[in-house]
Amino acid sequence: MSSGARVLEVNDPALLSFAEEVGERDSGPVAVAGLRTRWDVGGAPVPAARIVTAPTGIVDYVPDEMTVKVRAGTTVADLHEALAEKRQRTGLPERGGTVGGAVAVGENSAFVLGRGRVREAVLQVRYVSDQGRTITGGGPTVKNVTGFDIPRLMVGALGTLGCLSEFILRTNPIPAVTRWLVSDDVDPFAVVDTVLKPGAVFWDGECTWVQLEGHQPGVDADQHRLGAIGSFTETDGPPQFPPHRWSLKPTGVADTTQYGDGPWLASVGVGTVWASQPQRRLPLESGVQALTDRVKEQFDPANRLNPGRAPGGGL
Repeated sequence: MSSGARVLEVNDPALLSFAEEVGERDSGPVAVAGLRTRWDVGGAPVPAARIVTAPTGIVDYVPDEMTVKVRAGTTVADLHEALAEKRQRTGLPERGGTVGGAVAVGENSAFVLGRGRVREAVLQVRYVSDQGRTITGGGPTVKNVTGFDIPRLMVGALGTLGCLSEFILRTNPIPAVTRWLVSDDVDPFAVVDTVLKPGAVFWDGECTWVQLEGHQPGVDADQHRLGAIGSFTETDGPPQFPPHRWSLKPTGVADTTQYGDGPWLASVGVGTVWASQPQRRLPLESGVQALTDRVKEQFDPANRLNPGRAPGGGL
C-alpha cells in the first residue's frame, strides 16, 4: 500500500459491493463508467476492460463545516441541487456527468476563479485498489500529509491509480449577488488586475465577459472600477461554450492562432479554452513521464485499472 493511504474498516454496503465488483488482481482489467461525458479523455479504456459503476448518493452533509461526503457515481447536478438548499456549491463543473468523473479528469468549474479548483476541494478520497481493497486518503481535518497526498494525486489521474468510490468535498457559499458584464473595448487581461476576485473572465477575441459575485456594495464597487478600463453593459451571462476543452498555461491563451477555425472562448487568468476542435495531445516531458510511471507502478503494477487511459499531456 502506498504511503499516505490507509485501509480503514468500511461498513457501508454500497462501498463494500463496489469493491467486490472491482475484484482482486486476478479479476482482470476493469474500467469505471459514469455518464460517459468524459469517456475519451486521455484515451478510452481498452475493449477487454470489464465495466463497473461507482455507488451513488450523498452520505453526509454538514453545512456549518462546509463539507459534504458524496459517492463517486452521484451526478454533479444532484449534488449541487442538494447543496443549494443551504445556499452552497462546490468547485465541480456543472456541464453534466458524475462527481467521480469530474474528479478523475480533474476538471474545474468554468467559473473556477470564484469557486476554486477541484484539486483544492477534495479533502478525502476513498477508492478501490488494484487488489480490491477500499483505501482512504486524506480527511476533513488533515493538515499535514506524509508520503503521497492521495486526494490531490487522484484528481486528474483518470482512475488509473484507483477506482474512485467516495469523497469528502469542501463546499463554498453561493454569493448574495451575481452580475454579468460584457465589453467590446476592454483588454481582457487588465480585468484580472482590476477586480480582486472575479467569478470568471471570458474572452472570444472580440468581447470580454466578466462575472462579479459577492454582496451588493462589493459588486457595485467592482463594476465602478471596471468602468475605468472600458465600457461595460450588464448581460445575462457568457456565450455558449464550444465543445472541446483545452488546458494551457494562463499566459498561453493569448496566442489565438492555435485555436483553428470556428468560435472559441478563453478563461482569462486560468488557462482553459473551449474551442471548436480538440486540443492536440502532447507527450509528457521525460522527467514527468518517468515520475508518472513510478507512481503507476506503486499503485497498479498489473495495469488493470482503467487500462488504455493516460493522464497528462493536455485534455
